[in-house]
Amino acid sequence: MIWLTWRQFRTQAIVAAIALAALAAFLLYLGFEIRHDYTSDVVNCAPDDCTISRRLFADRYQAPTEIISLLLIAVPGLIGVFWGAPLVARELETRTDRLVWNQSVTRRRWLGVKLGLLGAAAVAVTGGYSLLLTWSASRYDQWVGERFAAPNFGARGVVPLGYTAFAFVLGVVVGLLVRRTVASMAIVVALYTILQIVVPTAVRAHLMAPVTATVAVNKESLDRAHGLGMNQTSARIMGYTMPNAWSTDSVQEIYNADGTPYTAAQNKTCMTGDMAGDFDCLATRNLHFQYTYQPGSRYWPFQWIELSGYLVLTALLTGFSFWWVRRRVS
Repeated sequence: MIWLTWRQFRTQAIVAAIALAALAAFLLYLGFEIRHDYTSDVVNCAPDDCTISRRLFADRYQAPTEIISLLLIAVPGLIGVFWGAPLVARELETRTDRLVWNQSVTRRRWLGVKLGLLGAAAVAVTGGYSLLLTWSASRYDQWVGERFAAPNFGARGVVPLGYTAFAFVLGVVVGLLVRRTVASMAIVVALYTILQIVVPTAVRAHLMAPVTATVAVNKESLDRAHGLGMNQTSARIMGYTMPNAWSTDSVQEIYNADGTPYTAAQNKTCMTGDMAGDFDCLATRNLHFQYTYQPGSRYWPFQWIELSGYLVLTALLTGFSFWWVRRRVS
């Protein structure tokens, strides 16, 4: 059974190995570039130019890291489509299941070997991708602090392993039920895409209650903001993020020391046109804002919670597939 399974899926395995090698080469190059620029632009930046150089560092590597992250999130879905969906559906569609299941190998053993061998290979491929990306983007994540955000969270750590196991078994189950390879592949694409939209936007933020902190408006906090917005009644700081934290609100209103809103009228003396000077002026006003976030210390608990959820779904689907192939497939 193991030899037969290998012969049937050796093409997919070879393609995956070649893709992993190519991506590994790129991620090694990207990782060394990020580390070099992190040292020069973030750690050892010129004192009078740190704000600009650090923002340029974040902007420079935002696109490549997000593109690779999206690619990695797509990998489990592709495995579910091209490895999982045809696994049984193709046998049922071509009626070769009658020959296989009339041999000495039972249906459950046949399915168990395929699920175990290909599932382990799929998880190993995704684990390799995730490990390389986690290392490559670690300095970028350390400074930008968006490890919780989509797509970064789903492409780092251990969560991709859960995505892969779930997507692969989902493909097998859909193939068992639909019995048509192309239709099964299309359904898996739709289901996996929906899940990758719903979980980050509607589920992940509620896994643990967020924390609210009072943050002083100073040089450090202004360096971590994307900008300021002001009108006659209020002033707001936009895009502030604590290191490695997950912001649940991208805009926070700025307050005076007595708790009243800080306004544009109060800020006139700080509006000189010199960005660095204006920020220094604001830092002397004893201002603050309320920041609601998920602390960076919760990153791994979030990873393990989400991984556990996907593994539970995988186990349920696996049990269903063994029951269905024994009782319902004929």
